[in-house]
Amino acid sequence: MLEKGTKVRDFSLPDAFGNLHHLSDFTGRKVVIYFYPKDDTPGCTTQACAFRDAYDDFKRKDIIVIGISKDSPKSHEKFIKKYHLPFLILSDEDLKVIEYFGVYVEKSMYGKKYMGVQRSTFILDESGVVTHVFEKASPSENADDILKVLK
Repeated sequence: MLEKGTKVRDFSLPDAFGNLHHLSDFTGRKVVIYFYPKDDTPGCTTQACAFRDAYDDFKRKDIIVIGISKDSPKSHEKFIKKYHLPFLILSDEDLKVIEYFGVYVEKSMYGKKYMGVQRSTFILDESGVVTHVFEKASPSENADDILKVLK
């Protein structure tokens, strides 16, 4: 997993509407990148809606919020429309960015092991350097935790 102090290399991912976004597009602004396992599941919906509900606070502080999962752009489009999500949700179907950040990990459910995305959040400064890492972020508290750190 990327650690505090790491300069994040530039990457490009598509959003739900076919637009390609580059991390370098946001140079000069703080960026919150949160990785989540799957669109429209209970924890992921709770987390996305918490960011949605706090979005005005992020905007006032000129902080970019980006959600990333391995779901398809089409899945993201449904998720965004269903919950009126005002921030970027990017698709990483080939796992390049997810693996680079180190959040594609072995998980276990009911004794069965599988690979999946660990819910984790990274705060980047205006130069793209990681300033905070929230491993195993809480779906309901993640957005508030970030705002408290960025006061």
